[in-house]
Amino acid sequence: MNQDLTQTLAAQVASAQAEGRALRIQGGGSKTWLGRAVCGEPLTVGGHRGILSYEPTELVITARAGTPLGEIQAALAERGQWLAFEPPHFSPAGGLGDEPFKADPDDRPSIPDSQRHHQGFAAFKADPDNRPSTATLGGTIACGLSGPARPYSGAARDFVLGVRLINGKGEVLRFGGEVMKNVAGYDLSRLMAGAQGTLGVLLDVSLKVLPRPAVELTLVFDLSPAEAIRRFNQWAGQPLPISAACHDGERAYVRLAGNEAAVRAAQARLGGEVFAGDAESFWRAVRELRHPFFRQGSAHQPGLACQTGTAYQPGAAPLWRLSLPPAAPHDPALGPQFIDWGGALRWVHSEDSLWSLARAAGGHASRYGLAFVSQDAGAAGGGEADAAGAAGAASPASASGAPDVPGTQGPGAGPDRTKARETVEMTDSAVFQPLPPALLALHRRLKAALDPRGILNPGRIYPEL
Repeated sequence: MNQDLTQTLAAQVASAQAEGRALRIQGGGSKTWLGRAVCGEPLTVGGHRGILSYEPTELVITARAGTPLGEIQAALAERGQWLAFEPPHFSPAGGLGDEPFKADPDDRPSIPDSQRHHQGFAAFKADPDNRPSTATLGGTIACGLSGPARPYSGAARDFVLGVRLINGKGEVLRFGGEVMKNVAGYDLSRLMAGAQGTLGVLLDVSLKVLPRPAVELTLVFDLSPAEAIRRFNQWAGQPLPISAACHDGERAYVRLAGNEAAVRAAQARLGGEVFAGDAESFWRAVRELRHPFFRQGSAHQPGLACQTGTAYQPGAAPLWRLSLPPAAPHDPALGPQFIDWGGALRWVHSEDSLWSLARAAGGHASRYGLAFVSQDAGAAGGGEADAAGAAGAASPASASGAPDVPGTQGPGAGPDRTKARETVEMTDSAVFQPLPPALLALHRRLKAALDPRGILNPGRIYPEL
């Protein structure tokens, strides 16, 4: 389907801006579980969809924000290309479904008993019901999330060439273009990656794409977490075709990708065992947080409370995402950890706050698995209309104590945040690492410049924004 809703969406934003009404941007709803609640009228962008241009020889694709991510990936796959930052879907076909995996006894590969200890994914399919993914291009870029290939291929923002968006005034703006060398003015297009819709409503996005590697091979190593981190960093400094490296708490997994000669040479150099199961399903499970590790410390899947209106389980340890220097030492005191990105990403289940620990190590932390429950969510039956809102982050400050965004003070100057606080019960608002005052001030100035009345996804990233 190809549909242009630019004028309709711009008119809705302009009307909301004039009246000071908050807007909650909605795409496919696949990432409603990632952050803080947003109270406001829904601005549905999922119908604004369609691939506008695709030049395989130029390695560039441009599509509207509501275009399904799967549709874009399918078009690229036909030409042997892909989105090299491996964006997660967090959606049934490739993300957070009802079960991490379901056994398929009729499709089990033959695996020697000696290798079964690390082939837990060999007998499973990621989505036996073949349910369609609801992830969209706009939500993917707005969240700025990347998969296992991120340290080796680049982050989502590195692939953004240009965007067209609606700012908080209802104006349609264009930043960047469709070429890598774009030095005219500030690079606001890449700033949209991770902005969670707080700086503008994405309309179109141009992305750099890359040829898909001809050969992929996953190797398994019996290493401790500390030794795995050491090896990952050692290998990262060598000319090896590594495209992913993780440790699941028991063993290390390294994915090689490239031409066959390079992959085989690297295999001979590194050693290890060849992963005898379904390597594609394994890495998909890592990317989509469906590996068993991500479920073991929580009594509910991430976002369940947001999607169904049920409260956060008191006994469930939140899932922490620690972004650290790759060589940061392994801390066994934190308990079981899933290490990804060659050591730069550590996942931990913990009831304790890890903000200070992450900061001391030179990184930052995000806390997943929180519940933000609308008071009428249960009666309404859950779903995106009464969910917590799309991906986001928060500081430890409560919504009730958050100062207003510049430009929103005074009657009729912005969204009625008092009303919002009355209609949403937030059991915990801390999601992303709190910002130092100077950096928070910069964020607020940027928000005020693009969305002066603070109507776009207010409070999604931080209560002050």
